[in-house]
Amino acid sequence: MKVSVRIDGVVHSATPGQSLAALLAQSWSRRSVSGQARAPWCGMGVCFECRVNVDGVAHQRACQVTVRDGMEVRRER
Repeated sequence: MKVSVRIDGVVHSATPGQSLAALLAQSWSRRSVSGQARAPWCGMGVCFECRVNVDGVAHQRACQVTVRDGMEVRRER
């Protein structure tokens, strides 16, 4: 069984129980306020490099969020 997660308007298929960071790792890219390339770093919620907007809630750490069907994700830019 798979769940559907929309990331920046594109639907992706994920495994229930999978972390959002694992799903995002396939196509991750983000820029810091100063323009530097950023990506998930620690994988345990300490570094805040994997911040995304989940279902309208900003600054969620993707490594701490489990995917669920119908989830809407926007990468912070």
